[in-house]
Amino acid sequence: MTDQERALNDWNAKIMAEFRANGGRCGPPFENAEMVILHTRGARSGKPRENPLCALLDGGRLFVFASKAGAPSNPAWYHNLKAHSEVEVEHGSERFRARAVEVTGPERDALYARQASLMPQFAVYATKTTRAIPVVALERI
Repeated sequence: MTDQERALNDWNAKIMAEFRANGGRCGPPFENAEMVILHTRGARSGKPRENPLCALLDGGRLFVFASKAGAPSNPAWYHNLKAHSEVEVEHGSERFRARAVEVTGPERDALYARQASLMPQFAVYATKTTRAIPVVALERI
């Protein structure tokens, strides 16, 4: 594991501890952000993985964004859920099973624009990459 990967793991662990200690809420830089912890299985290893993510709650539906801060490639968690679409989600103080379904076309565009209006850094992420940042619905099962 590289120093950068170790630092990211430490950062994520702190965010998840804060999330769990505060019923799904975090302080800066995620203050007032809708947050989830996404539980996936490694695409190749099958090992359990968890990632804190900013989310969008829209009409009772929950969405996450594979932005990776505008990097040229998708995040590992996105590849994991493409291989294993059944996931677990922590949202607020609730944990539930869900199916991850990618949203495409005009619905994807509208959801991403909505997230960017609520959290302007998502607009910045889109300008930093040539890929269309995937939007994923987490559908309760």
